[in-house]
Amino acid sequence: MTPPADTSTLPWQIEKIDFSRIQLDRIRDNQTMFYLLTASSFIESGADLYTSNLVDFFAADPEVAAWLAQHWEHEEMQHGRALRMYVQYVWPDFAWQDAFESFLQEYGKLCTTEELEATPAQELAARCVVETGTSSLYRAINACTDEPVLREIADHIRRDEVSHYKNFYHFFLRYRQEQKLSRLATFGTLARRLLELRNSDAEIALRHVFAYRQPQGTAAEQADINKRVTSLIRRNLPIEMTVKMLLKPLQLSPRWQKSLQWPLSGLTQIFMRVPL
Repeated sequence: MTPPADTSTLPWQIEKIDFSRIQLDRIRDNQTMFYLLTASSFIESGADLYTSNLVDFFAADPEVAAWLAQHWEHEEMQHGRALRMYVQYVWPDFAWQDAFESFLQEYGKLCTTEELEATPAQELAARCVVETGTSSLYRAINACTDEPVLREIADHIRRDEVSHYKNFYHFFLRYRQEQKLSRLATFGTLARRLLELRNSDAEIALRHVFAYRQPQGTAAEQADINKRVTSLIRRNLPIEMTVKMLLKPLQLSPRWQKSLQWPLSGLTQIFMRVPL
């Protein structure tokens, strides 16, 4: 999808980022970060594939559909453009467009309405999990680099993802009441989507990045890259914040939240294993 005609409506403008300030000596030799950022740029750049499904899913709700089409999608696509520009500036020899098109051929098959939850309330709860994952990811990226332009971009994206979470949560509360979604059903949706974070999107993206970065590479080398990316995220993941965001849709009492904090912290580190 093309950018909005009036980019001033976005929370930040990519045109204001000075990519010439990138300190190449702090990032260029970091191959783990290359794979993490490039895979993330692929997923963000494919946002229009699943946004259209969500707009159709919420077509009967003008408020939700309008926000998705007029705000969320444009902001997600700007994330993809910013990350792509960064990757291409730091690693200009990588065939980003060719690798991305290869990724889309596989990724597009997963972006179907069948992948959405059964009800609007459950889908909104699931979106809260996804936005928790993305906001945590970009906070982790910000924490594990000292390259100033990357930190600026990661912070912009993190703020957007937190804002997206708040909007999805706001809509979720309305639908939860209207559809009388139980806490148990909500928990089931959250748990199911958390389990799914281990699969599909990020692993597909990493595989296509690897295929174009190391065309003669072995399966063992690819597995090592996945492991290094996972380790980088885990070491820098803001666990406490992530767990609080995951638990919020359950609307638990403070006592129950505190009792679940510790076991969920361990599970979060297990399942937040690759970029989202």
